[in-house]
Amino acid sequence: MHELTTLRVLLTDAGEAAVTQMTRTRAIHGLGGIGKTTLALHYAHTYRRDYTLVWWITAETTEQIVTGLASLAMRLCPQWALTAGGPERAAWAILWLQWHPGWLLVFDNVERPTDLRHYLGTLPDGHHLATSRKGTGWHTIAPTMPLGLLDADTSADLLCTLALGGQHTPTPQQHRQAQELAAELGYLPLALEQAGAYLYETGTGLGDYPALLGRVLDTAPEGIDPQRTIARIWQHTLTAIHTRNPLAVTVLHTLAWLAPDDIPRHLLTPLAPDPVDLREALGVLHAYNMISFSADRQSVSVHRLVQTVLRSPTTEADTYPPGRQEAEHLAQQALLHQDTDDTPWERLLPHLLALVATTPPHCPPSMQTADTYETAARYLYRQGRDAHTIALRTATLTQREQILGDTHPRTLTSRNNLAAAYRAAGNLARAIPLYETTLTQHEQVLGDTHPATLTSRNNLAYAYWAAGGLGRAIPLFETTLAQCEQILGDTHPHTLRGRNNLASAYESAGDLGRAIPLYETTLTQREQVLGDTHPDTLTSRNNLAYAYWAAGDLGRAIPLFETTLAQYEQVLGDTHPDTLRGRNNLAGAYESAGDLGRAIPLYETTLAQCEQVLGDTHPDTLRGRNNLAGAYESAGDLGRAIPLYETTLTQHEQVLGDTHPDTLTSRNNLAGAYASAGDLGRAIPLYETTLAQYEQVLGDTHPDTLTSRNNLAHAYASAGDLGRAIPLYETTLTQYEQVLGDTHPKTLTSRNNLAGAYQTARDLERAIPLFETTLAQREQILGNSHPDTLISRNNLAGARKAAAVVQQPDTTTPAAAPDHQLPSDIPEQPV
Repeated sequence: MHELTTLRVLLTDAGEAAVTQMTRTRAIHGLGGIGKTTLALHYAHTYRRDYTLVWWITAETTEQIVTGLASLAMRLCPQWALTAGGPERAAWAILWLQWHPGWLLVFDNVERPTDLRHYLGTLPDGHHLATSRKGTGWHTIAPTMPLGLLDADTSADLLCTLALGGQHTPTPQQHRQAQELAAELGYLPLALEQAGAYLYETGTGLGDYPALLGRVLDTAPEGIDPQRTIARIWQHTLTAIHTRNPLAVTVLHTLAWLAPDDIPRHLLTPLAPDPVDLREALGVLHAYNMISFSADRQSVSVHRLVQTVLRSPTTEADTYPPGRQEAEHLAQQALLHQDTDDTPWERLLPHLLALVATTPPHCPPSMQTADTYETAARYLYRQGRDAHTIALRTATLTQREQILGDTHPRTLTSRNNLAAAYRAAGNLARAIPLYETTLTQHEQVLGDTHPATLTSRNNLAYAYWAAGGLGRAIPLFETTLAQCEQILGDTHPHTLRGRNNLASAYESAGDLGRAIPLYETTLTQREQVLGDTHPDTLTSRNNLAYAYWAAGDLGRAIPLFETTLAQYEQVLGDTHPDTLRGRNNLAGAYESAGDLGRAIPLYETTLAQCEQVLGDTHPDTLRGRNNLAGAYESAGDLGRAIPLYETTLTQHEQVLGDTHPDTLTSRNNLAGAYASAGDLGRAIPLYETTLAQYEQVLGDTHPDTLTSRNNLAHAYASAGDLGRAIPLYETTLTQYEQVLGDTHPKTLTSRNNLAGAYQTARDLERAIPLFETTLAQREQILGNSHPDTLISRNNLAGARKAAAVVQQPDTTTPAAAPDHQLPSDIPEQPV
C-alpha cells in the first residue's frame, strides 16, 4: 500500500506526521470517512513490533488528550493510578514516555493542531501520528501526508466484493452498476464500506442503492460502528464549523443544492453583504476540507455525498429545507445580471439544472424561481438545444400550476413550451397529448379563435405532421389558416405563417400541385407586406426553392436558392443560423444536380462555420456534418464519408439520445454507407436495429419507418436474399399506399423498388407491369423530365430488353437501380 509506505518514511525521517487529505481530480478532500483513521490503525498494526508501546488517543479537545494519557497510566500502573486524579495520571504517563523511548502515539481526529505543540516538544523520543479533518494549521507543527480518494476501478471492485461476497463473480451489469454507485459515493472509502455492508446485509441490488442514498447514510449495518457512519461523522464536523463560523454552515447548506463542481465564487456574493465575511466562511469550510478551491481560487467544489447528506433532513410541508431558499435566491440574482454571453451562461446552467433535479417534495413554489427556469430554457432554445430544456420547462410548469392555476394563460404557455421540448427531443408520444390538452384548455379559457388558441392549434398540427399523421395534420392546418384569415386578415404575419405551414404539409404529402402555388402566393404576400428582404420573406423564398427542388425543377430551384442565400448574407450576415441553412440547402441542390464540384466545398464551408458559430454538437452542425458525409458518398469517396458518418452518429447519440429521430436518421445513413462500400455484414444488422427503433419510437407506419423498411429490403436484395427482400418490399409498398396515398413520390419510389426486385428474381411478368404503372404515374405527378421519371423510363426499358432477350445459360439480367433521395433540411418548421 503506497500510503502506508509513505507514512512509514515520514515517521522514520521526521518522527511525527499529520494525515490529512489532498485533492484528486477536483474531488473534495479532507472529509471524514476518507480513511485517515483506517490508515493509522493499519500502520499501527503493521509496525507494532517496531515499537515498545503503541497508544491510541482521541484528540478532538485538549481534555480528551489528557484523558487519553491518563488512561495510559491506568494501563501501565493501575494500582497507583486508581489513587490519583486525571491530571496527575497524565503527567505520570508523560514522564514514563520520556524515560522509555521507541513508542508510537496516535492522536486521532485532531481539531486544533496547536493542541499537540506541548506534547511534541516534551516527548521527542518516539513517533507521533495525528489524523485530522483539517488540512491547514500544520505547517509549524508537523509535516503532512496527503491522503487521496480511491480510484474508480478499485472502488468498483471493493463494492462488488462487499456487496456480493468474495466468492461471487459480478456480472457485467453488476460491475457497471458498481462503477456508477462508486462515482455517486465519490470514491470515499467509508461510504463504499457502508454501502457494501448494507447491500450484502439486506440483499439490495447495486442498481437500487442510489435511490435509497439519502435515507441510509446514517444506517449502520452489522460490522459498522454506529458512531462511524458517514452522516454522523459529518454532523460532528458541522458542529465544529458552526462553533467557529455560523455563516459557513449556511454557505455549505446552500452549496448542497447546486452542482458539485465549478461553483463561481461571485455566485455566492448575495449570501454575505460584506465580502470579507464570505471569504472567511469559505476559508473555514476549506480548512475543514468540506470544500476545495479551483487553481485560480475563483470557484469552489463540494463532494456530492456531502450534498446528499445535507439535503436529507426532512422538513414540514410548505417549508424550505436548510439552504434551499438561499440557493434559489442566488440563481435569481445571477440572472438579473446575465447577458447573452455564452460563457457565463454555460457555467450557470449546471447549477440551475441541479436546482431543478434536487427540488424537494412539498417545497414552496416561487414565481421568481419559475421565471428563472424559464429564462434558462429560453437561452437553450436560442442555442438550438430545446430538447435539453425538458427538466427546466417541467419545473416551470409545475410551479406555475401551483401558483397561478391549471388554466392561467402563463400556465398554458408553459405547457405548450414543455410539449415543444418533448417534440424537439423526438418524444412525440408525450408531446402530442400535451399539445392536445393545451389546445382544449385554450379553447375553453380564451375561446376558439383567440390568437393564442390559433397558435396552439397550429402547434398540434405540426406535432401530428412530425409523427407522420398527415391525415390529421392537414385538416387542422386548413382549419387554422381559415380562422387566421377570418380573425386576423389575409395578410397578417400569423396568417402568412399558417399558409406557409399548410404548403409544407401538402409538400410532405407529395401534393406539389397544391404546395407550390400556395408557396408562391405566400411569397408574393410577404414581399408586399413585409418587404423583399424581411427574414420571413427570405424563409418563404427558401421554401419555394425547396418545393421546386422536390418537383425536380432544379432550373428554377437553384437560382432561387442562390438569390435567397445572397439576401441572407446581406441582411442577416454571413454566419447567421438562417444564412448557414440557406447555404446548406444550396449545396444540396447542387448535389442533386450532380454538381459535386460546387456542392462539396459549399458543404465544407457551411460545416466549418456551423462549428465555429453554433458549436461542435449543435443540431444544425450535426446535420451539416451528415450532409457533407452524404456528398462524399455521392462522390464515391467512402474513405471520408464513413468516418464522418460514424462521428456524426456518435455525437447524435451523446447529444440527442440513442432513439431520437435524428439519431435514427444518422444510423440509417451510416448503414447505407456500409452498404455502398459492399460491407453488408455491418450494413444489414445496423439497418435491422434502426428499423426496430423506428417501429418502437415512431410507430409501424410512420414515413421514416417505411423508408427504413425499404432500405433494409434493398440491403437484403443486395445480399442476394430475395426471399426476405421481396416480402418486405411488398409490405412497405402496401403501407405507403395506405399512409401516403397511391401517387405520393415515396409510394412511387417503393413501387419502383419492388419492380426492380421482381426483375432481379427474373419475374418479369410482375416487374414490367409495375414499371409501366410507376412510369405513368411519375409522368402525371412529377412531369416528363423529372429525374425520378427518367429513372423509371430507363428501368422499364431495361426490363423490356431483358424480356426480349432469348435466355441463355449463365446470363444474368442487371437489376434496376433503386431511387436515391437526398436527405436535406426542412427549410422552415412551424412555430
